[in-house]
Amino acid sequence: MSKPMNIQQFFKLFPDDDACLDHLFLTRYGSEPACERCGEIGAFHRLANHPAYTCNCGHHIHPMAGTPFERSRTPLQKWYYAMFLFTATRNGVSAKEIQRQLGVTYKCAWRIAHKIREYMGAVDGNDRLGGKGGPIVEADKAFIGGKDKRGEDDKAIVLGMVERGGDLMTKVVPNRRRIVVSGSVADAVKRGTHIATDEGTAFFKLSEYGFIHTTVNHAKKEYVRGETHTNTIEGFWSWLKRGINGTHVWVSHKHLPKYLGEFEFRFNLRKQGHLMFPILLASFPRP
Repeated sequence: MSKPMNIQQFFKLFPDDDACLDHLFLTRYGSEPACERCGEIGAFHRLANHPAYTCNCGHHIHPMAGTPFERSRTPLQKWYYAMFLFTATRNGVSAKEIQRQLGVTYKCAWRIAHKIREYMGAVDGNDRLGGKGGPIVEADKAFIGGKDKRGEDDKAIVLGMVERGGDLMTKVVPNRRRIVVSGSVADAVKRGTHIATDEGTAFFKLSEYGFIHTTVNHAKKEYVRGETHTNTIEGFWSWLKRGINGTHVWVSHKHLPKYLGEFEFRFNLRKQGHLMFPILLASFPRP
């Protein structure tokens, strides 16, 4: 298996802002883009003292427009390095660590971190899981983030679904009602899928949605029944909580989906860790 990029390799590939901007331009527009104004091919060259390219006819291309870096005054190399840090760690990167590594203000580091999390979630996507005759999908709920307020639990309810040996998807749900949880499962998983859950009442009537539904009874210390178990999704919950508690201490309800998207991206590429950074570098939206 190939090894992930190390820090020396990163700075060799991206020694300065110009190298990062050239990479961004090439990724989004190709080596010989046609000018939208005059139609000339391969006529673009770097515009002096500005992060843009210009054609001989005067038409400009701004590679950072439509990316997480748009309207940012932070040097592009620092953005790239922050993305590298996100893919070089297993449990995430705090805004405080971004601040120390990049030498920016905490406010700037916080914004960079959340923009990158949003981007990781968008790159990962949310393709529907399972399918008739396909792998078993495990589904479970977890209580994540928030703070206790005068003894009242303020944690968010997160629904998780994972294919055995495949991808994972999470979703914050407003409550534990059966219609909400089962409906969210039906939106994310293809009909005919074999779904394994515990005996929580929120999953009680999944078979009515067209699924093959089997359960294990955790209350009676039953954790495996033949092919039925929820060990994979519970392992993800343990990893997610360790990452949040150890790196971020706590997260708010408002920003929790971004953290979930970040951890989903890492989980879904867990067997190809060396591809995390290249995939992010190759996934900037084309105009």
